Amino acid sequence: MRQSTLQSPSVFARLRALALVAAAGALLAGCETTGSTPSAQAAKPADPPMTRARAASECWMKTEKGGASGDLDKRADVVNKCIDEKMKAADAAPKT
Repeated sequence: MRQSTLQSPSVFARLRALALVAAAGALLAGCETTGSTPSAQAAKPADPPMTRARAASECWMKTEKGGASGDLDKRADVVNKCIDEKMKAADAAPKT
Protein backbone atom coordinates (compact mmCIF):
# COMPACT_ATOMS: atom_id res chain seq x y z
CA MET A 1 0.00 0.00 0.00
CA ARG A 2 1.33 3.44 -0.97
CA GLN A 3 0.84 6.68 1.05
CA SER A 4 -0.72 9.67 -0.63
CA THR A 5 1.61 12.56 -1.45
CA LEU A 6 -0.36 14.94 0.78
CA GLN A 7 0.11 12.67 3.78
CA SER A 8 3.85 12.66 3.45
CA PRO A 9 5.62 14.26 6.47
CA SER A 10 7.81 16.44 4.26
CA VAL A 11 4.76 17.98 2.55
CA PHE A 12 3.18 18.80 5.92
CA ALA A 13 6.45 20.28 7.14
CA ARG A 14 6.64 22.48 4.05
CA LEU A 15 3.02 23.59 4.43
CA ARG A 16 3.60 24.40 8.09
CA ALA A 17 6.72 26.42 7.24
CA LEU A 18 4.82 28.27 4.50
CA ALA A 19 2.02 29.07 6.95
CA LEU A 20 4.54 30.41 9.48
CA VAL A 21 6.20 32.60 6.86
CA ALA A 22 2.81 33.94 5.74
CA ALA A 23 1.82 34.69 9.34
CA ALA A 24 5.10 36.47 10.01
CA GLY A 25 4.67 38.49 6.83
CA ALA A 26 1.17 39.50 7.87
CA LEU A 27 2.42 40.61 11.28
CA LEU A 28 5.28 42.63 9.80
CA ALA A 29 3.01 44.25 7.23
CA GLY A 30 1.41 46.18 10.08
CA CYS A 31 4.72 47.67 11.19
CA GLU A 32 5.20 51.36 10.49
CA THR A 33 8.37 52.15 8.58
CA THR A 34 7.77 55.80 7.68
CA GLY A 35 9.96 57.15 10.45
CA SER A 36 7.21 59.26 12.02
CA THR A 37 8.04 58.19 15.55
CA PRO A 38 9.39 60.86 17.92
CA SER A 39 12.80 59.18 18.08
CA ALA A 40 13.09 59.21 14.28
CA GLN A 41 12.18 62.89 14.17
CA ALA A 42 14.70 63.69 16.88
CA ALA A 43 17.47 62.14 14.79
CA LYS A 44 16.83 64.59 11.93
CA PRO A 45 19.77 66.99 11.65
CA ALA A 46 19.08 70.65 12.29
CA ASP A 47 19.11 73.12 9.42
CA PRO A 48 22.29 75.15 9.15
CA PRO A 49 22.02 78.78 10.22
CA MET A 50 20.67 81.23 7.67
CA THR A 51 23.50 83.20 6.11
CA ARG A 52 23.29 85.80 3.38
CA ALA A 53 24.94 83.36 0.94
CA ARG A 54 22.45 80.60 1.78
CA ALA A 55 19.53 83.02 1.46
CA ALA A 56 20.83 84.24 -1.91
CA SER A 57 21.22 80.68 -3.16
CA GLU A 58 17.69 79.71 -2.09
CA CYS A 59 16.17 82.87 -3.56
CA TRP A 60 17.95 82.48 -6.91
CA MET A 61 16.85 78.84 -7.12
CA LYS A 62 13.29 79.92 -6.37
CA THR A 63 13.31 82.48 -9.20
CA GLU A 64 14.95 80.04 -11.62
CA LYS A 65 12.32 77.44 -10.85
CA GLY A 66 9.59 80.02 -11.54
CA GLY A 67 10.93 80.68 -15.02
CA ALA A 68 14.24 82.10 -16.17
CA SER A 69 12.82 83.89 -19.19
CA GLY A 70 12.26 87.23 -17.43
CA ASP A 71 14.46 90.30 -17.38
CA LEU A 72 17.62 89.73 -15.32
CA ASP A 73 17.40 93.12 -13.59
CA LYS A 74 13.83 92.42 -12.49
CA ARG A 75 14.78 88.98 -11.23
CA ALA A 76 17.73 90.49 -9.32
CA ASP A 77 15.34 92.92 -7.60
CA VAL A 78 13.05 90.03 -6.64
CA VAL A 79 16.03 88.06 -5.32
CA ASN A 80 17.31 91.01 -3.27
CA LYS A 81 13.86 91.48 -1.72
CA CYS A 82 13.68 87.73 -0.98
CA ILE A 83 17.14 87.82 0.67
CA ASP A 84 16.14 90.75 2.87
CA GLU A 85 12.96 88.93 3.94
CA LYS A 86 14.84 85.70 4.73
CA MET A 87 17.49 87.53 6.75
CA LYS A 88 14.83 89.47 8.66
CA ALA A 89 12.96 86.24 9.42
CA ALA A 90 16.20 84.57 10.55
CA ASP A 91 16.95 87.46 12.91
CA ALA A 92 13.43 87.31 14.35
CA ALA A 93 13.54 83.53 14.84
CA PRO A 94 14.33 82.32 18.36
CA LYS A 95 17.87 81.03 18.77
CA THR A 96 18.28 77.46 20.03
